[in-house]
Amino acid sequence: MTPGTPDRIVLDPFVTDLDGESARLRAAGPLAEAELPGGVPVWAVTHHAEARQLLTDKRLVKDIEVWGAWRRGEIPADWPLIGLANPGRSMLTVDGEEHRRMRALVAQALTPRRVERMRERIAELTNGLLDRLPSEGGQVVDLKAEFAYPLPMYVISDLMGIEEADHPRLKVLFDKFFSTQTPPEEVMATLGELAGMMGKVVAARRAEPGDDLTSALILASENGDHLTDAEILSTLQLMVAAGHETTISLIVNAVVNLSAHPGQLALVLSGEASWEMVVEETLRHSTPTSHVLIRFAAEDVPVGDKVIREGDALIVSYAAIGRDEGAHGPTAGAFDITRTSPNRHISFGHGPHVCPGAALSRLEAGVALPALYERFPELTLAVAPGELRNKPVVTQNDLYELPVRLRK
Repeated sequence: MTPGTPDRIVLDPFVTDLDGESARLRAAGPLAEAELPGGVPVWAVTHHAEARQLLTDKRLVKDIEVWGAWRRGEIPADWPLIGLANPGRSMLTVDGEEHRRMRALVAQALTPRRVERMRERIAELTNGLLDRLPSEGGQVVDLKAEFAYPLPMYVISDLMGIEEADHPRLKVLFDKFFSTQTPPEEVMATLGELAGMMGKVVAARRAEPGDDLTSALILASENGDHLTDAEILSTLQLMVAAGHETTISLIVNAVVNLSAHPGQLALVLSGEASWEMVVEETLRHSTPTSHVLIRFAAEDVPVGDKVIREGDALIVSYAAIGRDEGAHGPTAGAFDITRTSPNRHISFGHGPHVCPGAALSRLEAGVALPALYERFPELTLAVAPGELRNKPVVTQNDLYELPVRLRK
């Protein structure tokens, strides 16, 4: 990638206009020159077909040592996004046989049958949270803080064996972990404290194993699957981070879209359209993950008339990909649960690194949303959609808050 090119699209660290930024990335072609906060140059794949191709290209790997800028010392240890670019050894950062080995252990705990068995527990948690919301007078409530955040955190904590008492501190730490605005002096401290909290969970599950994924990973390691303590810690942190952030945004974005399209909400409430259609269209149109960091070119990779050079970095810009007209037709920019063409989005990824928790996230949203609107069918936004503010997180399509009026 040519340094200092004027064609490079600088990603806004404050995410003030994600839709506009995604449109500019798409318009730059299937492979756009971009710049992450901190002046870090990357390629961004922005079209559906090319993303599917590159996500299965074995020349693009997860090993950070392949990244030329990293090897040359151009990426500081306190870069705010270092925890996402170099999150430790887990299935997220290895390829090939090592990836298959680690992923298989997680997949054993997230089989379709086991995920479906969690439906009753998710419904119980959902109804408990709804019971806490004010039910009279159309009061303004931050639905993200009171419902969309705690539900997936409870679910992933059940799955991983995390104590509820740790939730408040984990929220603070993950907010810093994902943010582009975390002060440099706090970056390493945040990563260290997160590792310490994950270590506490592992120690507790070693002392008292349970029916959770952390206990299963420990048991598998002890039975000869050769998962190191560091790999268990990184896998645990990965699962907790991805397992709650994605679902929060999925629930929040679905509510925002339905509020902006009351006609479509009416179709769902009348049974003429399904909640599954709402979930899938939200995943496509307002994908929870805006950009996924990072793959590295182990050799030159041509894409159209451009080349990802050996040592270059690539991000996958799902917010741009989800509205690619080449994949979703001329109305790709519109939220429409009634679209007749198959909704073949790739918002949970594609290829060997596809999100292993996709079925769980879909299940949570598929339980939470109908329960929310059954309880509050007249729910409306308490502010205009344009007043909603994104958090300074370039990897997540995430709002600070979601003020709504609850009406039965």
